[in-house]
Formats: sequence, structure tokens, C-alpha cells
Amino acid sequence: MNWFADITPPGIKKMFRHRDDDTSGLWTKCPSCEEMVFSKDLEANAHVCPSCSHHLPLGAEERLHSLFGHGAWSKVALPEVPDDPLKFRDTKKYADRLRDYRKKTGEKDALIIAKGALSHQAGSLPVVAVVQNFAFMGGSMGMGLGEGLIRAAETAVAERRPLIVFTASGGARMQEGILSLMQMPRTTIAVQMMREAGLPYIVVLTHPTTGGVTASYAMLGDVQLAEPGALIGFAGPRVIEQTIREQLPEGFQRSEYLRDHGMVDLVVDRRELGETLARLVSVLTKTQHVAAGAASAPANDDALAADEMPRAAE
Repeated sequence: MNWFADITPPGIKKMFRHRDDDTSGLWTKCPSCEEMVFSKDLEANAHVCPSCSHHLPLGAEERLHSLFGHGAWSKVALPEVPDDPLKFRDTKKYADRLRDYRKKTGEKDALIIAKGALSHQAGSLPVVAVVQNFAFMGGSMGMGLGEGLIRAAETAVAERRPLIVFTASGGARMQEGILSLMQMPRTTIAVQMMREAGLPYIVVLTHPTTGGVTASYAMLGDVQLAEPGALIGFAGPRVIEQTIREQLPEGFQRSEYLRDHGMVDLVVDRRELGETLARLVSVLTKTQHVAAGAASAPANDDALAADEMPRAAE
């Protein structure tokens, strides 16, 4: 801060700052191309920059509205878990930190479970969707998230619906210690429940997906999708470079790099994600949506595609 700012009376500072605050929400600066985008246009474009197609962060509820096309969807209540099992404290009590984030986000934990239907030319396709909320402690994985994923799988199995999970996380929640790490094998139970029921489990990897989340349910989908440019990995690239003392390849741990190396099936633009998921669900659950008497219909492109897709029951 320069000398003029130091001697400027607080009232004068507030006068000029108020003008900035009034307009700050009207425009958003793209972090990639640095172009100023009208916020309403950005929202209408699924928070994708119209100039460079950079994918900006998307809120958990906004993602659900986008997924279900602003149609009807309902939340599934999260199971009750101990709030502060270890009585942990760093710069503040973990219980206080949880209370602050719950007040800030309006959510109980770092995920939302929802039931709704995807729109498709074959009709509506009922699904259960889980969206990790990065605004809630970086989408960190604790007991609440682990039990929530189990609840989502139980709901999907009971109602015979595919399960779609949108990941966004910095990893395990340190305030829950070993209990958060135990959620890595715990969440794989949810995946196994879906497989035993012969129902599709689809993962959409968003920016960022790291740590114990990547090392567990995030990489176990029957189909792995990713948004463009998303950081996906266990340890971050800076940590890896410092450990191996070598420069990593360009684009390392990004969606496109993982697709090229067989870790991701498709990189899908967010604006096309809803239609892509609807087509996948339609193909993977074809036997459940074929009309009566249609079994004798001639083979078509969808039937051929179904043979090429991974099967949830396998």
C-alpha cells in the first residue's frame, strides 16, 4: 500500500470501495484468457468461458440444476455421524469449523445426494446423483462423506437407478485422522453394491480431484468421464517434482493427459455433459428401458454401442 493510501481517511476509502463492490458481481475475469465476461452470460454458458472454453468452478446445487435441466429433483438426507470424534483442534476447534461451513454453504457436509431424471429422446432416465461440494472444506472426505456415499448406493439399489458421482476434493479430512482414511475402503463398498446389483456407476471427475478420493471411489467407475483441464491425481504435481527432482511432462495429471494414457474414458465439455450422461445411462440400462415387444426389433447403432460399453454387472 502506498503513502497516499495510508493517509486516506476510512470514509473516503469506503466511498470508492462501494462503487467497486456494486459492479464486482456483474463481470467475471476468466483466469485462463483474462477476458472479462458478463456474469449472466457466464452463468447461461454453464460457467464456461465463451472465449477460451475454460471451465470455471461450478457450485454443487448449480451442477444439479444443470444435470437435471432445471427439472424436478430432490435431496436425499445424509446419515447422522459424529461431528468431532477426535475432539480435534488446530487454529480453531473442528466443531466450530464445521459449524462455520454449514452456515456458509447451507449444507450438512461436503456432498449432496439427489434423485432426479435425465432428459433423453428415449424418455426420462431416473438416476441418483452425488455432487461433492468443494466449497465445504475443499470437498474433503470424512465420515459424513463416506456414509453419504453408502446412503446414495443404498438408494440407487433400492430404486434400481444408476449412480452418478461428481468428484471435487482435496482428499481426506485431516481433522478426522485415521477415521477419514478408513473411508477409502468404506466407499468402495458402495461401488461393490452397485456392481452386485448390476447397476451402472458413472464417475465425472471435476477440478480438482486429488488425494484419497482419487485413490478410492473416484477411479472405480464403470465409465470415467472428466471435465476439460481438471487436475486429477493423488499427490500434486509440485510435490511429485520435488520428490523425484525431475520436470513433469506438460499437462501432467490433467484430464486430457489421463485420457491419452487410459485412465479416463472421455473428456466432455460441461455444456455437453448432460446429454452425454443421458446417452450413457440409456445404453447401459437398455434392457430396463426397452418397451414391451421390442426385443425382436432389428439391431441398431445403440445396440451395437451397448456391446462395446463396459457392463456394470461385470
